[in-house]
Amino acid sequence: MAEISYINPLSEEGKRIIHEYGDLNQLNQEDDDLVNIIIHTQNQKISDDSIIPKTYKDLAINRIKWAIEKKNNKNFVNQEYEYFFNQDIFEADVIAFHILCQAIAIQFNVTSRETRMFIEYQGKLIEERLSKIAPSLRYQIIDDILRDISTDGSIKWTSLKDVISSKKLSLMQLLLDDGEIILEKEEFLEKYGNKFDGRPADKIYDIIVGQKLKELILSRLIMQNTEEYIKRIKEMSKHVELHPFIIELAEELKEMIPEEIGKYNTFYAGSGGIYGTVKGGKLVPEAFPPCIQNTIDGVSSGGRNDAIVLLLTSFISYARLYPSIFGSDEPIKVSDIDTDLSITENEILPLIYEAADNCSPPLFDDQPQEKLNIISKLGFGLHSEINLENEGETKWYTPMSCEKIKMHLPQLCKEDKSCKGLNNPLSCYGRRKYQIDKNKKEESS
Repeated sequence: MAEISYINPLSEEGKRIIHEYGDLNQLNQEDDDLVNIIIHTQNQKISDDSIIPKTYKDLAINRIKWAIEKKNNKNFVNQEYEYFFNQDIFEADVIAFHILCQAIAIQFNVTSRETRMFIEYQGKLIEERLSKIAPSLRYQIIDDILRDISTDGSIKWTSLKDVISSKKLSLMQLLLDDGEIILEKEEFLEKYGNKFDGRPADKIYDIIVGQKLKELILSRLIMQNTEEYIKRIKEMSKHVELHPFIIELAEELKEMIPEEIGKYNTFYAGSGGIYGTVKGGKLVPEAFPPCIQNTIDGVSSGGRNDAIVLLLTSFISYARLYPSIFGSDEPIKVSDIDTDLSITENEILPLIYEAADNCSPPLFDDQPQEKLNIISKLGFGLHSEINLENEGETKWYTPMSCEKIKMHLPQLCKEDKSCKGLNNPLSCYGRRKYQIDKNKKEESS
């Protein structure tokens, strides 16, 4: 049977493994047992020696690489990380989890992209590990862990309030009795077994509760506990100096994570792709298409709101951060590129607000609520300021198409030859920027 700590590294068993491990200096030493587990993992693909983590530090770093590649690499080969789903690795994996929590806590903010990615993929790792365990054993270990996590034999819905507020779980998915979540079949049958006429109560249980919901609650609870654990470490690190190895790992993660993510951050953008790889970077105002330049110059009262909130906000943010949006299959957030939101605060929002002031009359003078809508269109909900804690409450709005601009803002659309054959101002920006760069190279040569 799978060990509890293989699924929940924060269990009492997981804490015991950490306590008994000993000197952290060993984490940088090659471990023959770890290598042996990996090379004998069924279905493990070893295309070259670098695939094999030889130390516990390597294993921790590969946990992060697995998360980054799984999200971003379209050619991701899961078999290269098959050892993460070998139950024999549970002790080494528990240690890798804990040292990562410590390194992330001292290096990154709790709401940072890096921390959120680690927590999110801890949940995905749990779900994938559970899916590979035989159903009868899976149901048993889920029940054991839920009992281990629960307080006084029950799980109150309030213990999930942070998960529910983050919209990772809906209150409507839960069956509640006096604030307590009903998960066990025996408890369900005891309370509701005689309430259903003509339908087996155990079948109703499978529909209303079932194993899928229990798995979801389990992974979300462990994700929530992981976040709280990182917060505690961060607070503790203000008063206690952590081991030099943890500090070294934290510095390595700071360099490694953006470098690994950067491998997947370029593309050929939409129909403008033939004009070269379009990367995020400093804005080039002279490359703005006519509709965008006309918006920045100022819009009259007839179209101010749509021009600033819908057209300009999405265009400027994507042109600066992620012009690859139309060539990407993955959902993306502003903080995936602008991790501390400094670019958004210092470059993107000032330009949008300046354009709003150029309107006639200035947009915020009589419609200050539009500032909230701008923040919302960037993906940070209806708030007066951007804040990582609010990201995800709304979606990062993608740029309007040329067709919609012609329909809703015809006064801004003054097509020129750079617009020909394109259907979005972002693609036009890529084409014009390419031409400007090409002209500069020709002049310099």
